Amino acid sequence: MPDRILKVNAYTTLDLVDASATGHDFEESAFAVCNVTSPRKHPDEITLELELDWTQLDALAPHADKLTLSPEEARKLAADLEKHADRVEAEQRD
Repeated sequence: MPDRILKVNAYTTLDLVDASATGHDFEESAFAVCNVTSPRKHPDEITLELELDWTQLDALAPHADKLTLSPEEARKLAADLEKHADRVEAEQRD
């Protein structure tokens, strides 16, 4: 992805995932980068970042979306991801 906004390296959480962007009058799919970070010194928040490959999109300008989470919010999100991962894995086993 040329002109990437998010930094991608060996520490990036997910460097190539399927994603989509949905608006009132569009829905587009693209590869994306998804990363979780916190400050190295004096961490006080968790950041969840998502950037879709803008070269695959027609309706959106290049950008990255970021969520700033408290530790409690990050744990709640992680728990919900685990719950849904377990549910999908159980269905795939059956």
